[in-house]
Amino acid sequence: KRFKAEAKVAKVSRLEPDFMRRLSVANFDLQFSRYALDKDKDINIVFDTYTLDGSPYKLYYALKELATNADKQDDLLVEEFSALRPVEIDHLHSLTAAEKEVKYEFITRQIRAVLSEINQGSLRAAEYPGAMAYLLLNLTYKLDYLTKPEGFMMETLERINRLYFSNIEKDTLTKNNKLKKEFEKLLTRSKADFFKEMYEVPSTFGITSPVNHDKITTLIEAELPNMDWYEEQNHEAVALAIPSYIVGYCLFYYAAPEPDRNFLHLYFQILENSYFQSLGFQESFYDAATQKFNVKNIKKAIQQITLTHRKTYNRLQPKTSLLDFSSKLAFAKSFLWMIKDLDLSKTK
Repeated sequence: KRFKAEAKVAKVSRLEPDFMRRLSVANFDLQFSRYALDKDKDINIVFDTYTLDGSPYKLYYALKELATNADKQDDLLVEEFSALRPVEIDHLHSLTAAEKEVKYEFITRQIRAVLSEINQGSLRAAEYPGAMAYLLLNLTYKLDYLTKPEGFMMETLERINRLYFSNIEKDTLTKNNKLKKEFEKLLTRSKADFFKEMYEVPSTFGITSPVNHDKITTLIEAELPNMDWYEEQNHEAVALAIPSYIVGYCLFYYAAPEPDRNFLHLYFQILENSYFQSLGFQESFYDAATQKFNVKNIKKAIQQITLTHRKTYNRLQPKTSLLDFSSKLAFAKSFLWMIKDLDLSKTK
C-alpha cells in the first residue's frame, strides 16, 4: 500500500537547536523528501508515498532528491556541528594514501598558481576582470571534475559557481574578489580535512542536464574566439584557461552524448597528463619536461573513442588533421574545433 525509502545522514550525540533548525528550514526546500529523527534520534532523510500515486516518474525524482541530499549533507553537517558524528557505512571506497597526496598537491598547487597569476600576473585584475573570471571559473570546474571532491570542498566549488552566475552582484570585479576569498579559505584547511572528503562511491544519481551535441558546438563557437587576443598579447595563462573553461563548464553542467564526454575527458587527460600519471594512468600524451606532445598516442586514443561509438554514431569521424601540436595553446584550440566539427547524427 505504501512505498518508503530512507537514508541515515548523521548520528546525533545530543539534540541541539542549531542543526535542528537548519534541517527544519531545509525541509521547506525539498519537494519529495524530508529530514527527520529516527527512533534512535539520529538524522534521516525520508520519502514515502501511497503506491496509488507512486508513479515511476515520481519515484525516480524523489529517490534522486533523497540520495543526492543525503550524500551532500552528511559531510557538511558533521563538519559544522560537533554534536553530530558520521554514520557507519560500508559502501564507500577509500582512496589510497598516495592518491590522496596526489589530489591534495594538485588542488593546492592549482589554486596557488591561479591566485599568483591574478595577484602578480602581467594583466591587472581591476582592468581585466573578464580574464580573471576565466581563470577562476576554469579552476573551479577543473578541480571539481579532476579531483571529485565531497563535503566542504564540493560545496565551496558549487557556491563559487552560484556566486559568479547569480544576479545579486552585477559587477564582475566584485564577483572575482568573492571567488578569490573562497579559494583562499580552501588553502587554510588542513591536509587531514581534505583527506577525509576523498572517497569513491559505487554509483549515484546524475545531476547534470541532458543535452545534444549542438549545445557543445554553440558554447565552443561563442567562447573559444575569446582566447585569440590573449594569445596574441602573450598572456598564455589566460588564453589557455578559456578552452579549459569550456571543457570544464560542459562537464560540470551537461550530460553530453558519450562521444563528447569521452573527448572532453581526453582533453584534460592530455593537458593534465602529469596529474593522471601520478594517479597511476599509464598513457603518455604530453611530456612537460620537453613540452612535446606524443602525437601517436593522442591519435590512437582518438581512434579508440571513435571505434567504441561508431556503431551508434556511424558518421563519427574526428578530423584529426585539424590538430596543431606546436604548443599547448595551439593544441587546446584545435582540439576543441575538432570536437565542434564532430558529426553525431545517426543514420540507419
